[in-house]
Amino acid sequence: MIPALRRATARLRPHTLRARLTLGLVVLLAVSCAAVGVAAVLTLRTFLVDRLDQQLGETGGRFPASLEHSGKPRPDGETDGGEPDGDEHVDTRRQTPGTFGARLVDGTVTDAAVVPAGSDTTADTTVELSAHDKKVLAALPADGRPRDIDLSALDDYRVRAIEGLDGDVLVTGLPLCEVEEAVHHLEVVAATVFGGALITTGVAGALWVRWSLRPLRRVAATATAVTRLPLDSGEVALPARVPDTDPRSEVGQVGSALNHMLGHVESALSTRHVSEERLRRFAADASHELRTPVAAVRGHAQLALRHPGPVPPEVERALRRIAAESGRMGEMVDDLLLLARLDAGRPLEREDVDLTRLVLDGVADARAAGPGHRWTLDLPEEPVVVTGDAHRLQQVVGNLLANARLHTPAGTRVAVGLTREAGSAVLTVTDDGPGIPEAVLATVFERFTRGDHPRQPGGPAPAGGGAGLGLSIVSAVVTAHAGTVEVTSHPGRTRFTVRLPAPGS
Repeated sequence: MIPALRRATARLRPHTLRARLTLGLVVLLAVSCAAVGVAAVLTLRTFLVDRLDQQLGETGGRFPASLEHSGKPRPDGETDGGEPDGDEHVDTRRQTPGTFGARLVDGTVTDAAVVPAGSDTTADTTVELSAHDKKVLAALPADGRPRDIDLSALDDYRVRAIEGLDGDVLVTGLPLCEVEEAVHHLEVVAATVFGGALITTGVAGALWVRWSLRPLRRVAATATAVTRLPLDSGEVALPARVPDTDPRSEVGQVGSALNHMLGHVESALSTRHVSEERLRRFAADASHELRTPVAAVRGHAQLALRHPGPVPPEVERALRRIAAESGRMGEMVDDLLLLARLDAGRPLEREDVDLTRLVLDGVADARAAGPGHRWTLDLPEEPVVVTGDAHRLQQVVGNLLANARLHTPAGTRVAVGLTREAGSAVLTVTDDGPGIPEAVLATVFERFTRGDHPRQPGGPAPAGGGAGLGLSIVSAVVTAHAGTVEVTSHPGRTRFTVRLPAPGS
């Protein structure tokens, strides 16, 4: 119950600063209006009740005292046994209409009457009281202090009880209906006026807060525009700065701080871009320059191996190692050149590529290179065609299969799947090897990322190793084709998933 109430409260709570400020203004005004209204109502009621008390004090006990020899039937049905003379009538003169009078002897009500409206005679003044009303009157202390009572026959009254001259108790009362009507009328007027003031203030306050927060909205718009920029790579042009930078206002201070921060960020991004461009040019130039000497070393090593004369075994092994390593170095140089071209944003070829054929050829090559692994293939009945560079996509398939072959022990099952899902071609390479170490998994697509040990625990390093560029090339080529590549791994299962947009998607 409590969590549900908290969730409901959180949904109803305003979230924007404008709504909170407007709500706070309206709430403060509502509290102030309520305080003024309550004070006004209480003051008016107190004033009117004091006037009634003053009238009760001036009236004294004359009216209830005149009931003793009225000659009219009493509430108990008895009479006083005679006709009233000139001094024995009920004295309603100079009494406010509605004035109530009662006479009690030994705690019993003997007479009770009320002054009718517009009358100064004794006509129709008797009041029939219920047993409860008589108990209420009997419980009044004769100390002369005004009190509020509720009589079933007459509603609310302000009464005052005093002791008579012959040991009886005289009760005089005035109706509270006029006081309650005046108070209720004031409540209606106050509620109407204050309600209108709250509505007017709420609308005007919302407009005022909206106008006052315009600079803050410009700050938020600038910050939002920055969040949409690709700050991770390439040259970045930051948006225009915040125009409101008045240091005398809090919003101006925020805008000035944001402008300074954007200046620092732009300077840092420009420095990074220049450094990355310099590094790319260096990598491209170095790779291009290395291709000739590497090819020369490899050519001379192969030429020496074809020498017709006898060659000592140690020299022959050295020459073969030179040829192999120079070949590997040549592949590394080619990979670096490819990454440099992709980083420079050079366009790839755009043609229809049968990805099914590339996967078939790649698995066939992988079986020949790794006969100790168990290769399985799952292809759809219809060819899966994508638009892109066939040679680069072939590198993606080959690098993923080589990664599974080189970093898992013999006997590992490698499953290659190709499907079409929601307008995308999905290529998966899954193996049941020992998995990728947690420390390497987060950076597996970064350049020159290599684990200190192969995935097989305690096994030797894979023959020929790798330069740590295979998966980075996969990521770069897939990204250049507007696709994505992901990896999930735990002991016993590692899966690489490549998604490429299909034509028409």
